[in-house]
Amino acid sequence: MIRPRPEGLALPVAAVVPALLAALRERGRAVLAAPPGTGKTTLVPLLLAAEFGGRVLVAEPRRMAARAAARRMAWLLGEEVGGTVGFTVRGERRVSPATAVEVVTTGVLLQRLQRDPELAGVGTVVLDECHERHLDADTATAFLLDVRSVLRPELRLLAASATTDTAAWARLLDGPVVEAEGVLHPVAVRWAPPPRPVRPPHGMSVDPALLEHVAATVRRALGEQEGDVLCFLPGAGEIARVAGMLGGSGAEVLQVHGRAPAAVQDAALRAGDRRRVLLATSVAESSLTVPGVRVVVDCGLAREPRMDHARGLGSLTTVRVSRAAAEQRAGRAGREAPGTVYRCWPEAEHARLARLPAPEIALADLTAFALQAACWGEPDAAGLALLDAPPPGALAAARTTLRGLGAVDAEGRATDRGRRLALLGLHPRLARALLDAAPEAGAARAAEVTALLSEELPSAYGSDLAAAWQRARHGGDPYGARWRSEARRLEGALRSSTPRHAGGARDEAATSGTGTTRPGDSRPGGTAAGGTGAGDSRPGGTAAGGTAAGGSRPGGTAAGGTGAGDSRAGGTGAGGGRLSDDAVAGLVAALAFPERIARRRGPGVHLMVGGTAAEVAGGIGEAEWIAVAVADRGAGRAGARARVAAVIDEDTARQAAGGVLSSCEEVLWRDGDVVARRVERLGAVELGTAPLRRPDPSALRAAVLEGVRAEGTGLLRWSREAEGLRQRMAFAHRVLGGAWPDVSEEALRERAPEWLGPELATARRRADLARVDAGAALNRLLPWATGEAARFAELVPERIEVPTGSRVRIDYTGEQPVLAVRLQELFGLRDTPSVAGVPVLVHLLSPAGRPAAVTADLASFWREGYRAVRAELRGRYPRHAWPEDPATAVPTRSVRPRR
Repeated sequence: MIRPRPEGLALPVAAVVPALLAALRERGRAVLAAPPGTGKTTLVPLLLAAEFGGRVLVAEPRRMAARAAARRMAWLLGEEVGGTVGFTVRGERRVSPATAVEVVTTGVLLQRLQRDPELAGVGTVVLDECHERHLDADTATAFLLDVRSVLRPELRLLAASATTDTAAWARLLDGPVVEAEGVLHPVAVRWAPPPRPVRPPHGMSVDPALLEHVAATVRRALGEQEGDVLCFLPGAGEIARVAGMLGGSGAEVLQVHGRAPAAVQDAALRAGDRRRVLLATSVAESSLTVPGVRVVVDCGLAREPRMDHARGLGSLTTVRVSRAAAEQRAGRAGREAPGTVYRCWPEAEHARLARLPAPEIALADLTAFALQAACWGEPDAAGLALLDAPPPGALAAARTTLRGLGAVDAEGRATDRGRRLALLGLHPRLARALLDAAPEAGAARAAEVTALLSEELPSAYGSDLAAAWQRARHGGDPYGARWRSEARRLEGALRSSTPRHAGGARDEAATSGTGTTRPGDSRPGGTAAGGTGAGDSRPGGTAAGGTAAGGSRPGGTAAGGTGAGDSRAGGTGAGGGRLSDDAVAGLVAALAFPERIARRRGPGVHLMVGGTAAEVAGGIGEAEWIAVAVADRGAGRAGARARVAAVIDEDTARQAAGGVLSSCEEVLWRDGDVVARRVERLGAVELGTAPLRRPDPSALRAAVLEGVRAEGTGLLRWSREAEGLRQRMAFAHRVLGGAWPDVSEEALRERAPEWLGPELATARRRADLARVDAGAALNRLLPWATGEAARFAELVPERIEVPTGSRVRIDYTGEQPVLAVRLQELFGLRDTPSVAGVPVLVHLLSPAGRPAAVTADLASFWREGYRAVRAELRGRYPRHAWPEDPATAVPTRSVRPRR
C-alpha cells in the first residue's frame, strides 16, 4: 500500500489529483500544469501508482533531479531509495522487484524504449519538466505516442510542466490540461546592473567584470537579506571563478552543476547547518525545491548548444536568458517564504529578452536524434509526433554523419552497427570511437579516453588529451572520480553490447542490450530489429573512418564497421596492448571526429580534414598531425580554435578518416601557371603529389581558361596593332552597338572560350599564352556571320587620309577619336573628318610634332584660331608655309628650299 506522509498529501497539487486521475482514466493522456513547489514531481507519481498499479516511470531531464526526486518520494513514504521508489541514471541504478515508481533520465528512457518499446510492466509514464524542451524529452514523447498508437493503447502518458504554456502539449497529446494553483510567495525584484558597461558574452567567454559584479551582488544580498542565496551562472567555469571571489563571505559556498559530484548535488537539496550560497547553472531552475533559499541572484546568462553544420563544429555558447527562464529562476526565491531576486541587468533590457527559450531541436547537433529515429524505424523523422520538426539542413547533416559511421544505410535505415552504437549510451561519434578503438587499444583504455570526451574537461587539465588522461588517472579531484565511474560503465557497456542471438532486458545503468520488435517495424519503410543481416550495408562499401568488411589498412584492423567476418566483440582485440597511451588518445579522438583530423599548415595553425583551419595553442601545436577533440568557432571567425587535441601520426589519420581518402589527377591554374599533378588527399588535407606527365587535354584547356579568367588578357601578346584593334572594336561597340562586341576586360575574360578557342586547345602553360597574338584572336569576335565585319575598316578605319595623301593613324583610346597631324598637311580642308558619324578631335601639330592647337571644328579654327598660331610659330619655323588663308592654301609635307 502506497501511503504518503500527511505533509505530502497537503501539497497544493493534491487538490487537482482527482481531476487528473479522472482524465487519465478516461483519455489515457493528460497535461499537468503545476508551478514549482506544488508537488507535481514527488506526490503525483506516488498517487498514480496507488491508483492504477503497474510501474510508474518518471522521466527527468537531469541526473541531479532524478536522484533528488526519488529520494524525496522515498522520504514521503518513510522508506529508503530502492524500495517502493527507485531511480536509474547513467552509471547508477537503485531499484528492486518492489519498486512501483522509478525515476529515470530521459536518456535512459530512450534506451529502454529502443530495447523494449512495449515497456512491459509499466502502466504510466510521467514526462516531467516538459516545458524545458530538451531534445531527449521531445524524442521520448514522440516514441511514447507511437507506442500508444501501435502497441500499448492502455499506456498512460502525463506531461508535467512548471508553466501554464501548455496548449501545444495538449494538442500533441490530445489530452486535457489540469492546472494546479501554486503557493508561490511574493518575490521582490531588485534591478542590479553592473556599474559600468560589460562586454556581451561571446562563445564561451564571459566578461570577468560581470563575474566580479555578480560576486559583489551576492555579498550585497547576504548583507541585505535573510536566508540562503541561490546564484545562477552560465557554466562550471564561471561558478568556480565566482566561488573563488566569495572567500571570507561567512557562508558555505556550494557549486551545483552537472559535473559536480553527486554528494554536492545532494547536499544542495538538504538544509544546511549554516547559511549557504549555492552557485548553480540552469540545472537549478525548475528541479526540486532547494530548502532555505530566500534570495536569487541572476546573472542573466545561460548556455545553449550551437552547431555549425558546414564545418562539423558543435559547441555551447553563452546567451541571454529568456523572460520565461528569468521568471523560473526568480521563483526559486519564493518557494518557502517571501523572497528577493537580484537581476544583474537593467530593467529596460528585460522587455527585450526573448519570451521563451528556443527548443533544443532547433539548435543542437541532431546526430544522436537521427540515430534514435532510424533505430525506431523513422529515418526521416517525418512520422514522429514532435512539437517542432527538426531543421531539414541539420537533419540532413546528421544523416550524412551517420552514413559515414556506418550507422545507417543509403536510405537512412539503421544497420546492425548503428543499433549497437545507439545502445552504448553515448553520442554516435563517441560510440564509434569506443567500438572501433577497442580492438587495438583494449576495451579498458578505449573506454577511459572515450569517457574523457563524453564530458567537458576541467580547464585545469589543459588542451593535450593524452596529458589530461594521465592527470585524470592520478588525480583525486571530483572530476577524476566521475571519470573513473564513467570509464567502468563504458567498458561494461562495450562488452555487454556484443551481439547475441538471445536477448533480454539489461541494466540501463550500463545502457546496453539487444533490440526487440519496435512500433516502427510494422510501418511502411520500417526495419526489422535484426537490421540488415550479417553484412554492413554502408554506402559504397566503406564508412567514413573505415573500410568494407574484409578490407585492410595500416595497423591491420578495419577502422569502419562490424561488417561480415568482423569478429570484434568490444574486448581487448588482437594487439590491444601494442599502442602507447599517447597513440590510444589520438586514435580515439581521431575515430570520434575524423573530419577534425588536422595537419600542420604553419606556426600554431592546422588544416582540418573538413576544410576548416584550426588555431592550436601550446606544444601540441608543433605536431605535424593532430586529432582535435573539442573545438569552437567564434562569431565572425573563419577558423576554429582547438581546445582539446591529441597528437597522431599519418597512419592513424588515414585509418580514422579513410572514408574521405582520395587520389585524383589534378590539372589547374595555381601560382600563375598550369599545374598538372596526381594528388592524394585526406578530405581537404593534401598528403602528397607527383607530376602528371600526360594530363587530359580537356583538363589542360580548362586550367588555361581558368588562368585567363583569373589573371586577365595580359597573359597574351599585345602588339601595337592588337591594341589598336581592341580600341577600334571598343569604339564600335560604344558608338554603333548592335552586333559589335564588348571587348572590355571583364567581357573578354567571360568570352575567352569563344575568341581564344584554338589557342586554349593547344596551350599547356603560361609561356604558350605569352606567344598568342591577341589581335588575330580578337578578329574572331567581329560579326562575320552578318557580314558587318567586312565593313569594319570602313566604319572604324585604322587611319584617315589627309589632303597631302598621308594616311594618319587615329587614336581611339579616349571617348572621341583623335587625329594628330601637322598643321600644314590640312591646308585646304574645310570640314572636320568624322568616324562613324563622330567628329574626330584634331590635334594640330607644329613642324616639330608638338601640339599647337586642338579643335573639333576646322572651319572655325581657320577663321579664328589660325592667326594666333601663325603669329607664334612663323618666326620659329620660317621655312614652313604659313599662308594668310589656310582654307584655300595647298597642303604640303615639305619645306621651302633655302635661298
